[in-house]
Amino acid sequence: MSVAFTKEDSAETASETLLPDRPISPHPNLVTAAGLAALERQLQQARDAYDAAQAVEDVNERRRQAAIPLRDVRYFAARVRTAQIVADPTSTDIVAFGSTVTFQRDDGRVQTYRIVGEDEADPNAGSISFVSPVARQLTGKAVGDEVTVSGQNIEIVSIS
Repeated sequence: MSVAFTKEDSAETASETLLPDRPISPHPNLVTAAGLAALERQLQQARDAYDAAQAVEDVNERRRQAAIPLRDVRYFAARVRTAQIVADPTSTDIVAFGSTVTFQRDDGRVQTYRIVGEDEADPNAGSISFVSPVARQLTGKAVGDEVTVSGQNIEIVSIS
């Protein structure tokens, strides 16, 4: 019987289910202890999803369902392997990795963010990456200092 009439693995199907790796930041992989725990949790979830996909009988469907978890396993394994835990700051005199900073913008808005690693940053939840423009400008500054970010002045109100 010709291969054209069988449901076999094909190179074309395989290439359709191999996803490119998620981009890895060129910056050091600094994390808080909670950030490392979150990375480890996400790695385990990706492994669990990959294992679940392996139970699918149809090989093409199995590949489709395993593609994203496999990509995520590669990403999170690399991030866990390269993670550099940074202890919480011992001083609130200057802004550092792990600090929670409250600042006021020119337009009167007051915002509070914790400076964390790239994978754990979530501005909607009150955390920003240490490589973000705001965090880079604030790091090393003290209460009362003003910095300019994207043409707007911000003043540090408190550090905790």
